[in-house]
Amino acid sequence: TLLDELGLTYPQYLALMMLWESDGLPVNEIGQRLLLNTNTVTPLLKRMEAQGLLSRARSTEDERQVIITLTAQGRALREAAATIPERLVAGLSAEDTNIEALQVMLAELYKIIQHLSEKHG
Repeated sequence: TLLDELGLTYPQYLALMMLWESDGLPVNEIGQRLLLNTNTVTPLLKRMEAQGLLSRARSTEDERQVIITLTAQGRALREAAATIPERLVAGLSAEDTNIEALQVMLAELYKIIQHLSEKHG
């Protein structure tokens, strides 16, 4: 898949999209935006940290919070990932696409659009 080319899972891609738009988010806010609880999002973020995509650090204002910031490698992926929605659409052809596949892709694109619209008001 397109995300495999970048070495990302879909949840990792969504987390990166959030951080590309607003770097330095607390773990709990990332979880809320992804509709995941902290017990689920923390291992996801730890794997991304191990991949060198982000760093985790305690907040200086509230030590209970862990703040997630992108590394240079995480920021660099933004350009490579920018073409993913376009490439999804370009890969469609009337002959080899069935309705179910289109519905799945549409649902995924809708999630991305919804996330971005919530992000920008």
